[in-house]
Amino acid sequence: MSETQEQVLNIIKAEEMDPKFKYEISKIHGAEKIMLCYQCGTCTADCPVSRFSNFYRPRKIARMIQLGLKDRILSDKDLWLCTTCYTCIDHCPQNVDIAHVVRVLRNLSVKHTNSMPLVFKELANNLMKTGFVYVIPESRHTRRAQIGLPPLPKTKPQEIAKLFEITGFAKLLENVETFGRVE
Repeated sequence: MSETQEQVLNIIKAEEMDPKFKYEISKIHGAEKIMLCYQCGTCTADCPVSRFSNFYRPRKIARMIQLGLKDRILSDKDLWLCTTCYTCIDHCPQNVDIAHVVRVLRNLSVKHTNSMPLVFKELANNLMKTGFVYVIPESRHTRRAQIGLPPLPKTKPQEIAKLFEITGFAKLLENVETFGRVE
């Protein structure tokens, strides 16, 4: 069987499995309950993204962790499709925080692959520079004043930049590679 056929069939080879991975993940804040998942599928049935994507399945993510497919899951760009709407958490009968698990996996993925979607890098850079994830044009400030809305809250981008620096996130943003759309 060719490598392409194996990928299509998602054949799991024993050498791909890291039996310690699920324990490593379960020690990280937000992912402690991952081993409680018994694959009922409620998270995927309720997930708004999985309704429109043939690729993103919260249940699949939980199972990949349980099987120890570390390299496969940390290099999977589908992790970035999660909108963190928390519907999966709200409906899970075991209270597995799968949205938080995805956040943990994204963080590990950036370290593992040294890449993230371009949009996430842009949002983080905007946050560091302006205190908002989007650069707000002066015209919006003017329009708010014209219609009697209060000014937007003052931000302290220098404090955000300092936090990014202390945590190493600023350096990571400088060096991380980006990729475009997630299919």
